[in-house]
Amino acid sequence: MFTGIIEHIGTVESLAGKGGSPGLRIDIGKLAEDAKPGDSISISGVCLTVTTLDGNVAAFDVSAETLSRSTLGKLRNGGEVNLERALRADSRMGGHFVQGHVDGVGVVRKLAKTGGNWELEVEVSHEMIAQMVEKGSVAIDGISLTITGIRGIRFGVAVIPHTFENTTLRERKSGSKVNVELDILGKYVRKHLGGGGITPEFLSKHGF
Repeated sequence: MFTGIIEHIGTVESLAGKGGSPGLRIDIGKLAEDAKPGDSISISGVCLTVTTLDGNVAAFDVSAETLSRSTLGKLRNGGEVNLERALRADSRMGGHFVQGHVDGVGVVRKLAKTGGNWELEVEVSHEMIAQMVEKGSVAIDGISLTITGIRGIRFGVAVIPHTFENTTLRERKSGSKVNVELDILGKYVRKHLGGGGITPEFLSKHGF
């Protein structure tokens, strides 16, 4: 579990097959100080497990499912990724609950500076947009952001300068692909509604 508050920008050392399973090596910088094999780290919104650590370079195994649902398969040597260590029980909750389970890949349609902030608009599938609400939470490349508006199959978020300058969003442009994770609360509500679980009788029984 993560919060969507990026701690560091890592650099891709390599993405290559090893024993039939793709392996990803990333220079995680200062996060290596207390990292160890078995730890979970969010890599641009994808939860991966450290398999080995060589200095500042951490190695991760990546499944075919992860590659098909995220942008990790498009990484190149020298590329940058957002990093966040797993949430500790005694940590402040600065963003929202982010699982590191990417729901799909979105396409940046707009990234423009408006006043002191940046306006980002991302296009996603109909299935994904149906689970979003204005003022709700969304994770883009592992970054916790608030939805400012929804138009068709596009949603917008406002990005403050600190977030823009300290994450990989500064490298994005129109047409860039990004990992998108929907708010877990919205997923459960939609599933319950889809199953007919919330009815007038249900609400009355529970005091509504």
